[in-house]
Amino acid sequence: MRLDAPRIEPVDLDRLDADQRAALEPFLAPDTGAVGGKVGGGRVLNIFRTLAHAPKALTAFLGWGSYILSKRNALSARDRELVILRTGYNCRSGYEWTQHKRIGLDSGLSESEIERIKTGPDADGWTDIERAMLRATDELTGRHFVTDATWAALAPLGDKGRMDLVFTVGQYTQVSMILNSFGIQVEEGWEVDPDLRA
Repeated sequence: MRLDAPRIEPVDLDRLDADQRAALEPFLAPDTGAVGGKVGGGRVLNIFRTLAHAPKALTAFLGWGSYILSKRNALSARDRELVILRTGYNCRSGYEWTQHKRIGLDSGLSESEIERIKTGPDADGWTDIERAMLRATDELTGRHFVTDATWAALAPLGDKGRMDLVFTVGQYTQVSMILNSFGIQVEEGWEVDPDLRA
């Protein structure tokens, strides 16, 4: 975690204005499962409660995020989470890593694979395409460009898959910047990985 307290406090769900209520409606309605925004007991995640300070931005953000996390994304759920976790780790986002570790496990990544994501594309055990996806993620978060060699190695994903990989890394780089800069704190009961503590 970059900050140990929020710079922008999450909104109080009992004191929402009309625009905030409209933006948070996908999470306030029962059993929506929208964008992974609910956790046990129907609590709205701190990221969404914080972004509700800018309700129109939150609504737009949710639309794009829903695409990235949907089956419309050409990356499999497992590959998508591989890329998201590497992005969150590279951005040093304790919140992002903590949230998506749980999603990654649910999407087929093992505990040992998730630990190996920290080492990146040069760790032993990755397939060629996994290594290429991790390398592309490193290039995008480091130099904001996928090199020709890595682009060629991503060919098995096809053009749509390569586009969706770039979209996914871009989305979760933005998410990590939001989380880190606004000081959004992890949810109650979540444990931040020691490697991502300030």
